[in-house]
Amino acid sequence: MSKFLKILVSIGAVLVTASAARAQVDNRAFVVEHPGKPRMFSVLCFAASSKAQVDSVVADQKRRPDAYNTAHFPVAGNVHLSLNAFTFFKDNEYFNKIVDGYTLFGTQLNPQLVYYPTKDLCLEAGVFLWKDFGNPTLQQVRPTYRATWTVKNHQFILGNIRSHLNHNYIEPLFNFERVMLKPLEEGVQYRHLGQRLFVDVWVDWQRQQYRYSNYQEEIAGGISSSYRLTTDQSAWQVAVPFQFTATHHGGQIDTLNKPLQTLFNEAFGLEVRRSLGQHVRAVRFNAYALGFQDHSFTFGQLPFKNGTAFYLNGTLETKYGDAMLSYFEGEHFISPLGGDLYQGLSRTVSDPTYAETVRRVLLLRLLRDFRISDAAALTVRVEPVYDFRGRKTDFSFGFYLNFRQEWLLENVGSRVRQ
Repeated sequence: MSKFLKILVSIGAVLVTASAARAQVDNRAFVVEHPGKPRMFSVLCFAASSKAQVDSVVADQKRRPDAYNTAHFPVAGNVHLSLNAFTFFKDNEYFNKIVDGYTLFGTQLNPQLVYYPTKDLCLEAGVFLWKDFGNPTLQQVRPTYRATWTVKNHQFILGNIRSHLNHNYIEPLFNFERVMLKPLEEGVQYRHLGQRLFVDVWVDWQRQQYRYSNYQEEIAGGISSSYRLTTDQSAWQVAVPFQFTATHHGGQIDTLNKPLQTLFNEAFGLEVRRSLGQHVRAVRFNAYALGFQDHSFTFGQLPFKNGTAFYLNGTLETKYGDAMLSYFEGEHFISPLGGDLYQGLSRTVSDPTYAETVRRVLLLRLLRDFRISDAAALTVRVEPVYDFRGRKTDFSFGFYLNFRQEWLLENVGSRVRQ
């Protein structure tokens, strides 16, 4: 496990000294503090149409742990009440041997108290509630806690880190459905939020092991980064992303006779966006080369030891929504944290040992965010997918309601002994 952490730290150090972008899909409504606020900056990076907007966005990132906040400046002693409410419906009409068809339908709530001991330190504590529709019992009831220390462009987070879509990974490396199925991540995180540089280094401690446990410890982590090459005023925005994920199952104090497993994935890419007019707002192109490596001491646990892939995306951003065409081709490619559609190894209930040496799919995504208020937005997505091997078309459809709001309760600074 110590080797696992050293790898993350060393790669992160190189990126901070050498190499800000969104992932290939615009997931802004799922991560920003105001889901319904009009888009002020490029999906490609933290660029906007003017330097004043850029400075405003970056300044907001510094003053509040939630990226892109424009609600308030933190004041030492302030106590806030926040509510994050998320209702989701995703219907996967898949009929193949790689990924099952199923429906995700439910709601998640996370009320929290937010306290600023100083303007640079934010403490958040609350409870997370998850209820699937059609199930009379709660899926999860968990306490949440996060400490965020912000120093200029740097954020250090302990506890419930900024999870899933906040990392800005491409979908072959990080499954979009984690926003519904794995909403909480616990561990440590470092984020650099600059005008041109974005870096997210994180560790999610998924399962703690104790002496004589009959299960392995489980750890995930990674690095997501992007460096924008062009200036703020350029109509062409170009960024170079690097992404890395790692998973580790192991431990030395359990009672299992089970080998350790350590898997790596990485992606290098080029992201280009061209601003246009009022109705057709922009065109965007993303291309990535991906890799997979099994660094386990005991090989043969998976059918592939190493793999490669490439992933191409073309997007048309319009006033009425986004249309994205994506092509993925992978050879011996496995990504433990990645989307099901991109795997060379089956994740189905009926064919768990099925594998495809070469996996090729073509996806069309029709995406739109409907603004309800600054605090709320309804996202609708229709995503047909063509499987070249099976020569058939499946599809998924989903809608997602994001609501996030924060209310100032009082300032207790005068009551605290300095």
